[in-house]
Amino acid sequence: MNGEPEYRQEFVDVDGARIGVQRYPEPEGVTGAPVVVIWPAMGVRARYYRPFAAALRAAGLAVVVADLRGTGASTPRPGRACRYGYAELATDVGAVLDALKPTLDGRTTLLLGHSLGGQAALLHLALHDTGRVDGLALVAVGIPYWRHYPGVRGWAVLPYTQGIAAVAAALRVWPGWGFGGRQARGVIRDWAHTARTGRFPRLDGVDTEAAVAGVRTPVLAVSVDDDQYTPHPTMDALCAKLTAAPVTRDRYTVDEAGTPLDHFTWVRAAGPVAARVAAFAATLPKR
Repeated sequence: MNGEPEYRQEFVDVDGARIGVQRYPEPEGVTGAPVVVIWPAMGVRARYYRPFAAALRAAGLAVVVADLRGTGASTPRPGRACRYGYAELATDVGAVLDALKPTLDGRTTLLLGHSLGGQAALLHLALHDTGRVDGLALVAVGIPYWRHYPGVRGWAVLPYTQGIAAVAAALRVWPGWGFGGRQARGVIRDWAHTARTGRFPRLDGVDTEAAVAGVRTPVLAVSVDDDQYTPHPTMDALCAKLTAAPVTRDRYTVDEAGTPLDHFTWVRAAGPVAARVAAFAATLPKR
């Protein structure tokens, strides 16, 4: 495994689904380290974040990575019978936090989301926050509203996202043709709604936009240069919704990385991002 730390594979059962959870060893020489619970991008397996987990551990943080429902070690595999969407993804975040309670008690706890995982983590705080989370780190996350993309690109984003939604609705599942991996039609429906309107959909009858505006958990928001899916303006738009939360806004640049970056490859050059997360964790109140 190229010297990277092994993880222990665990599972959390919730509402007929099973969420795969990868628990990494505690960082060496650190007692009671802050715990970072990572939620991946759409269609990306938790295993992909191994280099990032190594960088976070080197920065003195404990790391857990969960597979999103239907991806990697998590079930169910998206099919025509699957209707789950953003509401269930947000609930899954809470179920994993419940399962980790013996580890998290008395320790600073951060949710860290990449892309769709960041939206799921934020929606968990908006809809189900019970005071267990001390900070939220968002990396390469954004509101994929077509008007937020620069130049003429937005005019391509709109038909692209809505075309994917139409296929998912017709087939009752998104097969993963060139984007996002195989996904339940509810996930694609909710994602496409945000791409079309710039707003989160109502979930379980709740005005999600108002709920997000009420989140008070401190937020670190890092966008990435040359991100083809969530460029800097889409992260700015998401931060604008967080009117009650203290937000630390930052950018991860190609110059700082010393290597090309995009929506996914930043994970392979994540040392500076890990340092930002560790510095952010250090500013949060101790439990």
